[in-house]
Amino acid sequence: MPRERSMSGTIPSMETQHDDLKDNTIIIVLGASGDLAKKKTFPALFGLYRQGFLPRDTKIVGYARTKMDKAEFEKRTTSYIKGVDENPEVANSLEAFKQTLSYVAGGYEDGESFDNLNAHLESIESHYQTKECNRIFYLALPPSVFIPVTKNIKEHCYVTKGGVNRIIIEKPFGKDLQSARDLLGSVKQYWSEEETFRIDHYLGKEMVKNLLVLRFANVAMGAFWDKNSISNVQITFKEPFGTEGRGGYFDEFGIIRDILQNHLLQVLTILAMERPVSFAAEDIRDEKVKVLRAIPPIEKEDTLLGQYVSANGKPGYLDDDTVPPGSICPTFAATTLFIHNPRWEGVPFILKAGKALNEAKVEVRIQFKDVTQGIFKDIARNELVIRIQPSEAVYLKINAKTPGLRTRAIPTEMDVTYKRRFTEAKIPEAYESLILDALRGDHSNFVRHDELDYAWKIFTPILHWIDGKNGPRPRPSAYPYGSRGPKELTAFIEKYGYKRLADAYFWPVTNMAVL
Repeated sequence: MPRERSMSGTIPSMETQHDDLKDNTIIIVLGASGDLAKKKTFPALFGLYRQGFLPRDTKIVGYARTKMDKAEFEKRTTSYIKGVDENPEVANSLEAFKQTLSYVAGGYEDGESFDNLNAHLESIESHYQTKECNRIFYLALPPSVFIPVTKNIKEHCYVTKGGVNRIIIEKPFGKDLQSARDLLGSVKQYWSEEETFRIDHYLGKEMVKNLLVLRFANVAMGAFWDKNSISNVQITFKEPFGTEGRGGYFDEFGIIRDILQNHLLQVLTILAMERPVSFAAEDIRDEKVKVLRAIPPIEKEDTLLGQYVSANGKPGYLDDDTVPPGSICPTFAATTLFIHNPRWEGVPFILKAGKALNEAKVEVRIQFKDVTQGIFKDIARNELVIRIQPSEAVYLKINAKTPGLRTRAIPTEMDVTYKRRFTEAKIPEAYESLILDALRGDHSNFVRHDELDYAWKIFTPILHWIDGKNGPRPRPSAYPYGSRGPKELTAFIEKYGYKRLADAYFWPVTNMAVL
C-alpha cells in the first residue's frame, strides 16, 4: 500500500518514498511493437531507469504478435529515446538499459502463447535471490483485445505465491456507458480494483498534479474559488495538426471520446472538487466522484461541433484517405457542463477541444466576475490562466495603473512561468510519473471504476445524438485548417458569460495573443 502523506508541512519527495518499490519486479509490456509502446511506454521506462527510479534488478519484457529478434526489438523500443547522439551519458545509460530488455512473440487470444510468456518470466525469476516475485503488466493495446488478454494473463501468468500482480490499462475504456460497463465488468472478473491501474495520462502532467497544491496550499486561492467570484471556466485543448493518416481510428471515436470525456473532464474534477481529508488515493478519488455525480448529462443546446476543411495548403479532414467518404465525425467540440452543488451552482464549465487549429495548447482559463460598477467601468476582468502544455505556467491577469502622471488602468499579469522560475528543474513526462505511481501501488492519479461510470453518464446522451442513435446525426460546422475553430465559437462562449478584451492582450512570456 502507498504511504499516506500528511496534509501539513511539505509533501515527501519522490526519493523518500523509494523504499515503497518492490525488488524482483518484471514489467511486461503487451503490445510492445505498437506506436504507443515505442513512443511513450519505453521512453518513460528508460527515463525512470536513468534516474534510478526502477526497482533494483528490474527486467522489462516485451510481448506482441510481431516476430522479431532481440536486436530488432531493441531498435524499435529505443527509436524514440532522445539525446542519445548528443549526450554520451545518455548513450551509456541506454546500453545498460538494453540489458534489462527481452522479447516474446505470441498471440492475444490463446492460452498456449501466454504459457510460453510465463515460462520466459519464470526463467528470469529463477535468478532472483528471494522467492517473492512481482509482475506489472502494461497493456499498450487496443481495447478490442483487453478482455482476452486480461483473462489469459490471470489464468496463465499470475503470480500466486508471495508477490504483487498489477495491470495497467490504457484508454479508451469503452465508447459509451454500456460498452464501458461491459468492458469494466469483464476485466473485474479477473482483476481486483486494487490490482488495476487505468491510465489517463493527463493525470500525470506536472501542471495537472500541481492543481491540488495551487488550490489547497494557498489561502488566497481558496478565498475566491467559487460561484461568488468566478463567472466561467474554460478548459481548452488545441492541436495544430489534423488526423494525418490516422483518420480511420479517429473517425471511430471522435474528438469527444478522444479528449473531452476523459482528459478534460479529469482536469475539471480536480479544479472543482472539495479539499480531500488526505493525499490518500481513495480520499482524492472520492472527492472527484462527488463532482461527477453533481453534473447532469450534457444538452444538445450546450454543444458546438466542427470539422476542419482544407485551407492554407493543408488538407481537410475528408481529404485524408483513411477517413470514410462523407464522414460527419466532429474534429472540434465545445460542450458546457454545470455542477449542481453549493460551490459551483450556475458557473459554466466550457470544455473545448479540436484538431487542425491555430496552435498547440492545453490550458485552464478561469474568468472572474466584473468589479462593482462605480469608479471603474468597462474594465478588463481578472483571469487566472493555468497553462498545462507547452511552456507550463500560471499567470493571473490583473488591472494596474499605467506608470506616469495619468491614472489609467491597463491589464497586466502576475506570472509564474516554469522555464524561468524553475530553471534547474526537470519536468517529468506524464508516463514516467504514472508508471512510477503504479510501481508503488499509488492509485491517486489513476481512474477508479465509478469515476468512469459517472463520466460516461454525462457524455453518453450527447454521443448517441452525434452517432445518430436517437434521430438524424448533427452536421458539424466547417472551419478552416489553422483557425481558432468554427466561426460560431465566439458567440458560443459569450453565451455563457465569457467576455473578451476589446484590444488584443499579449502575454509577454510567449509573445502570443491570448485567445
